[in-house]
Amino acid sequence: MISFLLFIIGFFLLIKGANYLVSGASSLAYKLGVAPLVIGLTIVAFGTSAPELVVNLMASISGNTDIAIGNILGSNIVNILVILGVSAIIYPITVQKSTVWKEIPFALLAVVVMGFMASDALIDGASASYLTRIDGLVLISFFVIFLYYIVGIAKQSPSETVEKPPEMTRMRSWLLIVGGMLALVVGGKWIVDGAIVFAQGLGVSESLIGLTIVAIGTSLPELATSVVAAYKKHSDIAIGNVVGSNIFNIFWILGISAFISPLPFAPALTTDILVTVGATLLLFFALFVGKRHTIEKWQGVLFICTYVLYIVFLVMRG
Repeated sequence: MISFLLFIIGFFLLIKGANYLVSGASSLAYKLGVAPLVIGLTIVAFGTSAPELVVNLMASISGNTDIAIGNILGSNIVNILVILGVSAIIYPITVQKSTVWKEIPFALLAVVVMGFMASDALIDGASASYLTRIDGLVLISFFVIFLYYIVGIAKQSPSETVEKPPEMTRMRSWLLIVGGMLALVVGGKWIVDGAIVFAQGLGVSESLIGLTIVAIGTSLPELATSVVAAYKKHSDIAIGNVVGSNIFNIFWILGISAFISPLPFAPALTTDILVTVGATLLLFFALFVGKRHTIEKWQGVLFICTYVLYIVFLVMRG
């Protein structure tokens, strides 16, 4: 019961910590003369990925790599099938041409590259598959290319949705930054510890807990952002948040995790890579069925039903 309570409190600390960190850092950066657009592309973008990053770092350091990899794959699947599904049900999501032909294929590339890197046993005949430190550096290099791309896109067509950060004193900004980081660290540790206890108590694999409970919990910031954006009819934010998060998760978070500590890759997770690839392809082809370049409400329902079937498969697999 104590582990369960700490697990729940851990998610609360994780979400609030990310919010505090983003608010404090954004305000401080604005006072230092950093443009709001740059703040949005860096601090805010990294902040919404902070829960996945902290959980992965904690899992990697403690040697619970199944949770780390399961969290990333599970989050990417949740982002597409659940978050976009719910958002499309609230209001149909219109997708720009550049997102269809550039950002979504880039997200697909991220999964495929990770799949190749995690297939040492299949491709090279090795005794086990690992995401090594070199693999981590390659993933981070891809991430730098992606950052260069989005900064270039932003300069060509600045977003009208970038808002001025909240004004506050420097002392308050630093307090929020430090407090947010502490909340992230404590929350991340409690989540990883709780996930291990759950897996042991239920007699299931740590990867199952990572792919489901942990993945859904760490995706809550993206869920809140996309649902609010869909309600306000800001389609670009709803879809961009999801696709960008999926790219961040693999190239940045998994890259950092592998660089800190090589991640052994369980053969069973190959199926989950294929599901992630399938979800990304489903998103791509859905944009050419029905109303072109639009995710309609019925497609949102289809996405959620697909996720329910995936959960049933995971439970049966154990």
